[in-house]
Amino acid sequence: MANIIKEQQDILAKFNIHKLNDMQEEAMAVIEKTANTILLSPTGTGKTLAFLLPIVKSLDPNCTDIQALILVPSRELAIQIEQVVRNMGSGFKVNAVYGGRSMAKDKIEIKHVPAILIGTPGRISDHFNNDRFSKDSIRTLVLDEFDKSLEVGFEYEMRSIVKQLKNINKRILTSATKGVEIPDFVRLDKPTTINYLKDTIASKLQIKIVVSPSKSKLKTVLDLLGYIGNQPGIIFCNLRDSIEQVSNFLEKNNINHTCFSGAMEQRDRERSLIKFRNGTCQILVATDLAARGIDIPEMKYIMHYELPKTLEEFTHRNGRTARVNAKGTAYVLKWEKEYLSEFINNSKALDISVKVPLKPQYWETLFISGGRKDKISKGDIAGLFFKIGNLNKDQLGAIELKQDCAFVAVPRSIASQLVEKLNNTRLKKKKVRITFL
Repeated sequence: MANIIKEQQDILAKFNIHKLNDMQEEAMAVIEKTANTILLSPTGTGKTLAFLLPIVKSLDPNCTDIQALILVPSRELAIQIEQVVRNMGSGFKVNAVYGGRSMAKDKIEIKHVPAILIGTPGRISDHFNNDRFSKDSIRTLVLDEFDKSLEVGFEYEMRSIVKQLKNINKRILTSATKGVEIPDFVRLDKPTTINYLKDTIASKLQIKIVVSPSKSKLKTVLDLLGYIGNQPGIIFCNLRDSIEQVSNFLEKNNINHTCFSGAMEQRDRERSLIKFRNGTCQILVATDLAARGIDIPEMKYIMHYELPKTLEEFTHRNGRTARVNAKGTAYVLKWEKEYLSEFINNSKALDISVKVPLKPQYWETLFISGGRKDKISKGDIAGLFFKIGNLNKDQLGAIELKQDCAFVAVPRSIASQLVEKLNNTRLKKKKVRITFL
């Protein structure tokens, strides 16, 4: 037992976590001892680690087949969970598969079979139907954000997948929404429910109404950004066309931002999130796809440019700020003749006449044409920028390392000279291109 405790402490240390929160403690204890678990907890409270810790603990190091399958509703969530497992440093192989990337890439990666497989229902179903690996050793099934998977129409694929899993003895379903009906095909017999939705973070969330004299609200967005100042936040839109309108308007007004929606190619979506995470862009203009299931930092605010249609949408959007122990603000933009749904707090309108000057963006993101498969580490990249690029520690921003490439945040003022100096240099044994993202 002492070794297991030490291993868990080692894993938590890698995430700079000194102690699990109450939800994680309870979830771990229940998942270890229970066949069927439903975990309900707000976005940002650490559900991923809560179910991964007991899963990793249960894996058999002598088994050469997949032992745990995690189904997720979005590509971003698959990538996020894969990265968390890698960062745990458990020694067990993990892979994420999802639509929007080459099937050939999937086949190469899963040729060396992972212990944990993560994926979207459509892509997992394709692999299952083509018998690309054995399903006999899959004992644990996780449906993460299961309510969202059902909402976006994955029921047919999920039903097919579950039907082919003959040896499941542990099922874990997670959600940040309560009251979702669980389909019979999941075969969730007498589940234990862990419900932390009652401990909502709403008390730390301020909801403020901003009245726009214009139906388009674009000028009000600009005024509100001036009122907020330089803070990371998300502007939520209902439609992809609206994202384009807001983006074009912000661009005309020299407001640095990036976009995120289902209409974008997977590569572009990933790169938008990278620029948002590392501070190159502090504003993300997005659909509800960004409301959950993606790995982004704590937000100081979110902005409802278009009003959410349901309480669930409102809750999930708001869940991107005031997370865990932090405070945050949800600004609701309302045209003066627009009706507010009863679930939106219709408080006194906020005066945004006081403006804070917006500072120029500090960071720029550089692309590096080498990654993990080239045996390149974050330390190698940092060394290159320190030794050859002559950066000091304060000038090197976030480094994101992928399988075949990497991304580095550097000060915008010296980004061009860094590209000129470092492009076509060597990292380990590979000659890499270093360019602007």
